[in-house]
Amino acid sequence: MLDPTLASRLQFALTTIVHIVFPVVSMGLAPFLVYFTWKEVRTGEGIYEQLRRFWVRIFAVSFVVGTVTGLVLEFEFGTNFASFAATTGELFGGPLAVEGMMAFFLEATFLGIFVFGRERVSDRMYLVSAVLVGLGTWLSAVWILVANSWMQTPRGFDVATRNGNPVITLVDPVAAYANPRFPWMFVHMQNAAVLSVALLMAGIAAYYIRRGGPEIDDRFWRATLKIALVALLITAPLQVVHGDAYARHVSVTQPQKFAAMEAVWDTASYVPEYIVAFPTSLNDVLNPRAKDIFGIGIPGGASWLASGGDAQARIAGLNEFEGSPPVAVVFWSFRLMVAMGFWFMLLAFWAGYRWREGELFEDDLLHRAFTWSSLLGFFAVETGWIVTEVGRQPWVVQGVMKTSAGVSPGLSSTEATLTLLGFVGVYAALLVVYVYVVRRIIRGGAPEVERTRRDAPESEVTAND
Repeated sequence: MLDPTLASRLQFALTTIVHIVFPVVSMGLAPFLVYFTWKEVRTGEGIYEQLRRFWVRIFAVSFVVGTVTGLVLEFEFGTNFASFAATTGELFGGPLAVEGMMAFFLEATFLGIFVFGRERVSDRMYLVSAVLVGLGTWLSAVWILVANSWMQTPRGFDVATRNGNPVITLVDPVAAYANPRFPWMFVHMQNAAVLSVALLMAGIAAYYIRRGGPEIDDRFWRATLKIALVALLITAPLQVVHGDAYARHVSVTQPQKFAAMEAVWDTASYVPEYIVAFPTSLNDVLNPRAKDIFGIGIPGGASWLASGGDAQARIAGLNEFEGSPPVAVVFWSFRLMVAMGFWFMLLAFWAGYRWREGELFEDDLLHRAFTWSSLLGFFAVETGWIVTEVGRQPWVVQGVMKTSAGVSPGLSSTEATLTLLGFVGVYAALLVVYVYVVRRIIRGGAPEVERTRRDAPESEVTAND
């Protein structure tokens, strides 16, 4: 049987890794759906009705599954991390409650109109419902990230004693909820969501364009690829530029996490930034020092990244801090995330160049690259959250409360282990069902629409976009 702390951490990690897929789909699709609805109402063109009807199905399925898995996550604070909930509840519980009362109910209320009410409400009301559904989706992210960012850079609190137990009390709501980490996390996460969905859209569209055939609605998939590419050309470079600045912020506010990202054990200057690092044996895979065995790096690159331009800058090593996270997990996750970020930018520029040359729909290699990259945005989000959460260890609230102190005191090894195994089975089945349903939607192709003036030529759609 596993230690209760380890089993609880693994269970929460599992549920988070599965759950995050669904809000990423919802948040990433929201601006696209608002755009499709606006263009449909404004122009009456059938292509936008098709796009809206096709993608809103995937949005609705993701919303339902995301709601269920999100509720489970909140229950886990009571079942597995009761001490954390009791200690931080006054501050941590507020944003979660507001997220439910404000964002979730706003989104859920108008989602009914958006999914089922197209023929029952006016164009203006339908467009309003699309905007409010998108707003609710993004407001959910605001409050969830407010809570999580406070755990990374806690502010505006005091520690009191009640019944002999430490309790974190809220003394400055503005400082706590507008903490230094929140704007960085929000921009990076929301941009990543849109980027991930744009990659998914482009990958599916490229697959069907390359496949061809009389049963394929070529116009629908060409329009999808163009719109996704516009989003990629904006979000992919922004993610790289913002990520660079975000890492610098982490080096200042969480130097221990930054040291884990770069696997720096001893404080040093002119620290290299390893772009590629390979251990020479399987035994070295989880050894963070193994990156020095064979690596291709930029001399002084990590120092330059941390300081914003000084290759001689000093980086505090992990030996200076109390405890350290699983360094290899953070180190490799960070590099995978960065590598995928640069690939997304390269892919966007490549496709943009082919579009400019008038060969966007003829480049078979590009279409294959899009198809194979369609899910990579979600993997990048997962690795980013691994860096964020695992890199904070051994703290659940940075510098204030350790994860081991937040675990439910009455939780036994048997209970924690059996629950973990149960969650593995249930969540694996849930993910399989979700993939099956979404695959059915995608294979169903573009919805049929009435052919009135909506049947505009592709040149008109291209000009409008």
